[in-house]
Amino acid sequence: RNFGNKIIALCGNENSTLVRFADYFLNSTVSEEACPNNLAPTSSTTAQMVMGDALTVCLMKLRGFDTKDFARYHPGGALGKRLYLRVADLYIQNERPEVKTDSTIKEVIVEMTRKRLGATVVTDAQGHVAGIITDGDLRRMLEKDMYDTHIAAKDIMSSNPKTINPSELAVNALQLMRGYNITQLVVADETGYKGIIHLHDLVREGII
Repeated sequence: RNFGNKIIALCGNENSTLVRFADYFLNSTVSEEACPNNLAPTSSTTAQMVMGDALTVCLMKLRGFDTKDFARYHPGGALGKRLYLRVADLYIQNERPEVKTDSTIKEVIVEMTRKRLGATVVTDAQGHVAGIITDGDLRRMLEKDMYDTHIAAKDIMSSNPKTINPSELAVNALQLMRGYNITQLVVADETGYKGIIHLHDLVREGII
């Protein structure tokens, strides 16, 4: 009623309270239930589902109901979120790990530990993305006995990390992560680095 819609009652009892408050009544009465004792709702629930689905599909076709409408009326569901949730809705919830190209390895580790995203972005003097360092990069460095207090971020970073614009749909971020087998994605636009989204963000929002 809040949307100005008519109310259609779909039930088997024309004297019910539901029917009294509805604008239209569709009778789904069944002669008996499929239950051997004629007690458990079986035939009646099937009739409700069939009539409800048929009515819904007919109205969707008549009204030209599309994916944008679906997202509007089902914003909290997983399907709705896949249609409207943006990267910008996710990265702002996270910390913004960042070090400079000349930051020391100690500064890198401290930043990653504080921000707790398993990675930090490396930016240049203009604030643009130069690379990314993940916890995997640190492990590989230790395995190769490369640890040195004089190592700078630029020496161990992965250049040209995968990025995504904040205006992109979150589901597109998931596709990128799956395609490149990564768990973090750098968020950036023409103005520079914005933040990081993690696979866990997509799990939390029900995108996966």
